Amino acid sequence: MTEVGGKGQNLGRLNRYGFLVPAGGVLTAKAYQDFMQHNGLAEPIHAAASIKAEDALENEEMLGEIRRKINEGHIPEAVRKELAERLAGIRLLDKPVAVRSSATAEDSARASFAGVHESFLNVAGLPDICRAVKGCYASLWTPRAVAYRRKMGLTDDEVAAAVVIMELVPAVAAGVAFSCDPLTGRRDRVAISANFGLGESVVSGSIEPDEYLLDSRILLPKIIQKKIGSKKQYTRSRLGYGTELVSSGDGANKRQVLDDSRITELGLLTLRVHEALGSGTVNQDMEWAFYGNKFVVLQARPVTNLHEPSFPETAGQPVIWSNANLKDVMPQVPSTITWNLASCMLPRMMSANLQAAGYHVPPGINWVRLYKGRGYFNLSALQWGFYDAMGFLPGKTNEFIGGHQPEIKVPAGNPLSGLKGMKRVLRQIYYGINILRIQGSAETIFKDIWEKADSWNQLNFSGMNENELISLLSEIREKYVEYAPPYMILGSSASLPLEMLARALDADFPGRGYSLANGLLAGTSEKMTSAEHGYRLMELAQTAQRDDAARRYFMAEHFDSKAFQNEIPEGSQFRIEFEKFLKDYGHRGVYESDLLNPRWREDPGYLLENIRAELLSPRNADYRKAQAEKRNTVEKEIEEKLKWSFQRIKISIWARQARKGAEMREMARSVMVKPYESSRLLLQDIGRRLVDKGILNEKTDVYHCALPEIIDILAGYWDGTGLKILVEDRKRMREELSNLEPPDVIIDDSPQPKVQAPEAREQVLAGIGVAAGRASGRARLIRHPGENTRLQAGDVLVAPSTDPGWTPLFLRANALVMEVGGTLSHGAIVAREYGIPAVVNVPGVMKTLKDGEQLTVDGDEGKVYRA
Repeated sequence: MTEVGGKGQNLGRLNRYGFLVPAGGVLTAKAYQDFMQHNGLAEPIHAAASIKAEDALENEEMLGEIRRKINEGHIPEAVRKELAERLAGIRLLDKPVAVRSSATAEDSARASFAGVHESFLNVAGLPDICRAVKGCYASLWTPRAVAYRRKMGLTDDEVAAAVVIMELVPAVAAGVAFSCDPLTGRRDRVAISANFGLGESVVSGSIEPDEYLLDSRILLPKIIQKKIGSKKQYTRSRLGYGTELVSSGDGANKRQVLDDSRITELGLLTLRVHEALGSGTVNQDMEWAFYGNKFVVLQARPVTNLHEPSFPETAGQPVIWSNANLKDVMPQVPSTITWNLASCMLPRMMSANLQAAGYHVPPGINWVRLYKGRGYFNLSALQWGFYDAMGFLPGKTNEFIGGHQPEIKVPAGNPLSGLKGMKRVLRQIYYGINILRIQGSAETIFKDIWEKADSWNQLNFSGMNENELISLLSEIREKYVEYAPPYMILGSSASLPLEMLARALDADFPGRGYSLANGLLAGTSEKMTSAEHGYRLMELAQTAQRDDAARRYFMAEHFDSKAFQNEIPEGSQFRIEFEKFLKDYGHRGVYESDLLNPRWREDPGYLLENIRAELLSPRNADYRKAQAEKRNTVEKEIEEKLKWSFQRIKISIWARQARKGAEMREMARSVMVKPYESSRLLLQDIGRRLVDKGILNEKTDVYHCALPEIIDILAGYWDGTGLKILVEDRKRMREELSNLEPPDVIIDDSPQPKVQAPEAREQVLAGIGVAAGRASGRARLIRHPGENTRLQAGDVLVAPSTDPGWTPLFLRANALVMEVGGTLSHGAIVAREYGIPAVVNVPGVMKTLKDGEQLTVDGDEGKVYRA
């Protein structure tokens, strides 16, 4: 960028990734520096450094003299000669070209310089090209350009002028397109402005163009608003040199510049630029031209100073971004296609509970984002929403979601007092009613998703044509989107009853509410799906112990997880039971939130390794008996104090609801990932097709493609040229980002230091107790469930976070300690069900503890004691 400028660099990247861009090249910033030195302009340039932004207009005479000297200067002969040779080599020396400024800080995320520097169109021949180049140089020294540099904190030396010289496209239509709505800041929109002829009339703002607004949440972007402009004039090439505005004639205000199919095509192209240059997170402003039935990209740059839609009451406060819960379910850098899906579903999830409470959520809030490849959610919006909707203080929201993050400022006082407080209480009631309503229809919802996924699994993808594939992709994505709100509500349905249960217990057992609540929920469910598959694996280990062929296979010195079908006969009891397990749980996987990762049905190696680990290090304890004893102890204590009082009945009701909520949360999660299996089968077939066409190197590269790119190819708008290179760049970048330790919190765009980890010598570490009891064992630091064989029966499992793929490890552990997580995290719910003492949200625990040291975990107090 220091040599070719932002515009030149972006055009080069677009060309490399297969976008149609005009033929041309870049006269580098070194040529500008040579020109200034050759013409003795160092002294006046140095004098201009003292000009302040507010004084730029008053110094027009000094700046005008600099521009005059530049325009009258001479381009060094060596530069002039090489320029002529290069242009002749690409057959542009005598063709009409566009000569466009590409300053070294221009079109960057920091500063766009939109409309600040000059461009010259319809320039032909070396003399006129050199004149236009000097015009670009001179445009750095207008009062407007100098004032902009000062305002953006850029020195004159930081903004040298590279110049893009490219073929002038004989456009029949042109304009600009944004991968967002620049007026409202909405990231789920594409905004397009269009006029007939060259794009200068649109860029300069000299006419009223057509305006098209598209919904980008649809695979084929849907037109949701059209405004047909008057378009009284359009820009065309003037005979000889430059351009001119001419009348469009009668009826221009009735003619649409682009028909609807072309608008959709351009919308997809805009989203492709967003994915290629902005990595799906930095929105792009693109200039385009249309001619010969194809679109050409003339330039693209990041959108700067984009408005951030939010709650009006949080205006003036910085935006807090957190990875608290996302780090639990998606700890790795997500693949491109996974984030495409997640960024469509997550906004609906984040607002679902607020809407279920009957609360109005402003449209267009930017709920999620990527930062250095990792996902973050808008904690400020979530904290305010729960406070204003139902009176939950920010600290309580943090406790539910886990993690370590700051709190927004909310008004002092009790949020449940006064008229506003009454409304919040009513919303709590309405929210509770909606939870019960959705829980009542959960079985129907689950059945619908499950049966749909099974029907998709049976389809013959290879026999489908491209339009059928697009329709199926759309159908699957729409089903995800439809399921997102009930999934989130069901996933959160344990929060309110757990909180009410803890409060009710705390009234009679001060300071012990959560501890007793955790004890009451131990081993109470037979429908906790993620806990049940752990039990089933233990039973499979017992079956293998009784099955001679299975026992020999698992106990072999050189164990090979890929050889089990050859080593264990089909009719053996173990094979029969294992096939049943895969039928029920084969759609799940390790870090299953990422489509990139295989499901257990595809690759059961992880399951087999866990069964072997159980055989080598058996845990002989009867978990269900231990859970019952723990629960009975708590129930007896409550019974002795409360007898058959109304308070005890209330506790019983809330415990039942908390149990049901936890069951629903875990089942909702299982159902959510059920269609991932279908999606993988479909995507791998698409990947195979792209490999056959030479577009990708291997079919699994499809996971590193963005959905707009896949749709663009399937729809026939693009032949896939350059996608192979883009995918390789993404894979390399993902590997680099995976090696970075992500911050837990970002404020606006500034990463915050992690919460201070305890001193290595500290003997007591504090967190949140989420599963009752006290247990001891050796610390076993496990960073990935693939390290499962290191965990021995009786160890304390210490993990950064856990998802359902970790569950098989829980039953070999005496206790659980996690770096992140909240009272409703997956690890907390399953640990409560298993009756394993658990403490979560212990900052820096993976660095503080040493593997093998002796620990005592107190899930009642939320403390971890070191020997």
